[in-house]
Amino acid sequence: MGTKQHQAAILLVVSRIPRGQVASYGQVAELAGLPGRARLVGRILSRLPDNSNIPWQRVVNARSEISFARDSDAYRRQRQLLEQEGVFFSGARIRRQSHWQPQ
Repeated sequence: MGTKQHQAAILLVVSRIPRGQVASYGQVAELAGLPGRARLVGRILSRLPDNSNIPWQRVVNARSEISFARDSDAYRRQRQLLEQEGVFFSGARIRRQSHWQPQ
């Protein structure tokens, strides 16, 4: 699978994450057929244009947290988008009921 296929597979998985739910970078990589490539997921999502329809905000780290520094604008933006979708937080951590369990 080449880079364009990797990107397409990752973006397809991310686009399937339902509103109000999150998935980890590793989970997205696994579902895209790229086990162990969580960093690739992050790299691809970081390159999305600002006007993208891909719900990048629904991808979080393995600790169920937003990966941006907590005092950054990026962190506040992602958290706000997730909260508007109904994602549940406990402190900085996303609560288990907001985790996507694809069929």
